[in-house]
Amino acid sequence: MTWRGSITISDRIFSTLVYCFAIFDTAYFGTYLVQQFPAFNFLLLPAIPVGLTYNLVSSLLGPLGRFGSFLVFIILFAAVVRNDRISHFIRYNAMQSILIGILLALGGIIMQFVLMPALRGGIIIETLFNVLFLGGLAASYFSMIQSILGRYAEIPTISEAAYSQVRW
Repeated sequence: MTWRGSITISDRIFSTLVYCFAIFDTAYFGTYLVQQFPAFNFLLLPAIPVGLTYNLVSSLLGPLGRFGSFLVFIILFAAVVRNDRISHFIRYNAMQSILIGILLALGGIIMQFVLMPALRGGIIIETLFNVLFLGGLAASYFSMIQSILGRYAEIPTISEAAYSQVRW
């Protein structure tokens, strides 16, 4: 949907870059699949600058550095999503990237505190990790490709939530 206004090259670039945060969040779930298929490391390359930035923030802030992901969420939400001077296309994609990250974080919490203690590891946990990893990568890369093409990525439920949060 490009009817919301003209989408410049810089809008496309910045909208693509925000999905590097979602890929970084996805990397946690790739441990099993990346061990079996090291070629998947290639798909995690966009997350390297984000990881380096988080490490820098962590070293600068000390004990508060472990909240780097939360700080990035607050900064992206306050400075990008709620900033009316930034184009709708960038704000929408930033919000969608945040929502992908939130879903992955919720999946991680459920896995860590509910499923892993109940199931004590095994094939079911590995399968769920792989599903979250591949789903997060698919959603992120699909959205990146759509952003490069200048289109709004439509992911069921996530896109609707992103539209509802981004003001005109």
